[in-house]
Amino acid sequence: MAEQRTVAMRADAQLNRERILAVAYEAFAEDPRVSMNAIAKRAGVGAGTLYRHFPTREDLVLAVYQQEVQTLVEAVDGILDENPPLDALRVWFLRLAAFVRVKHGLGEALQTATAQDVVNSTAAPVMQAIRTLLQACEDVGEVRPGLDPADVLQLMGFLWTVAPGNDGEEQARRVLELAIRGLK
Repeated sequence: MAEQRTVAMRADAQLNRERILAVAYEAFAEDPRVSMNAIAKRAGVGAGTLYRHFPTREDLVLAVYQQEVQTLVEAVDGILDENPPLDALRVWFLRLAAFVRVKHGLGEALQTATAQDVVNSTAAPVMQAIRTLLQACEDVGEVRPGLDPADVLQLMGFLWTVAPGNDGEEQARRVLELAIRGLK
């Protein structure tokens, strides 16, 4: 009986953690200065639960960052299954841009040495995701062969500098089309 309770508590704790991370991502997107207590309240957990999972604000920021990068990287196959390769490239880079805009809002929290280690550890999976998308595009003749994922990432960097809102999103789509023409 005690064993079942432990498993249920672990599942409950995992659900709390997932809820906190989801709420924190949204909260940081809205206001990078949002308090930990406000995040706990929005997640429907007590401050103690939040701090048990994430003892510091930096711990929470890094967990949100890692989860979002992982989600983005893992989405590549599904996006390719649902879209032609060039459309998949568009969809994925627009998602990356939305994430990076939130990341920039986290500012100082991602500037510590510990944070830089985490950020640096996500570079390889992001490059692999881009490589996968480019290879799919290359296989159907949509982009020229031999494109370097790091170059393409650098080129697409404009996406996270556009203004927020509908006008910025429209500009991002227009300029994305110009960039994609350069990949052909």
